[in-house]
Amino acid sequence: MATVSIIIPVLNEADNLPLLFDNINRLNPNPQQVILVDGGSNDDSIGIIQSFINELMPDNNSKIDWQMTESKAGRALQMNTGAALATSDVLLFLHADTQLPLHAIDSVSEAMKRAEWGRFDVQIASRQPTLRLVSQMINWRSRLSGIATGDQAIFISQSLFERIGNYPNQALMEDIELCKQLKGKQLKGMAKPACLKSKVITSARRWQQHGTWRTIILMWHLRFDYWRGVSADNVKARYYK
Repeated sequence: MATVSIIIPVLNEADNLPLLFDNINRLNPNPQQVILVDGGSNDDSIGIIQSFINELMPDNNSKIDWQMTESKAGRALQMNTGAALATSDVLLFLHADTQLPLHAIDSVSEAMKRAEWGRFDVQIASRQPTLRLVSQMINWRSRLSGIATGDQAIFISQSLFERIGNYPNQALMEDIELCKQLKGKQLKGMAKPACLKSKVITSARRWQQHGTWRTIILMWHLRFDYWRGVSADNVKARYYK
């Protein structure tokens, strides 16, 4: 079975960390390694992570190698920093507000027998019918396009990740750009991504904070602008406006 390192970029995620730790500890089997990369949090994220890891140290009874490191802010930079410390066969990039299915490690290991990278289906954590439809549309679009989003917990062999030069160091849409590079490799005879039907559950916080339809329309516009060549810095400025 392939070993898996989970890499998690963190920036002011204090409220989400307890649920994240609980989810990862309940995975069966466990990942080999979990690397949390803080990008300059000004809440209590670093303290919560350090306390959690320190509680494991006296008895050293955890089957998981938990690590924390720091980098400058920027999801791509943080994930690349974590990847440089990874020791497993497979890298799984997980957002701090996203939960994996309990059989995730087995699912990834099986998928890597037929592909060099892949992603999960996603479900937005909401009972709102519109957001359930949005989740399904994301999954359909991903299957048709071969493009995954970071919310879908992208996983990739460490060797392939190194060959393509890691995540592109850009302000936003790093997940889209990574998949575009992988699609280019695919056209040269590499395997297509493994699209797993098991679902990760991701937070609905952005949709709730900014409004469902407003967020849907904004994301369509940003993706279209990025597709037609608008810079990632420009897209980021509008995303966080």
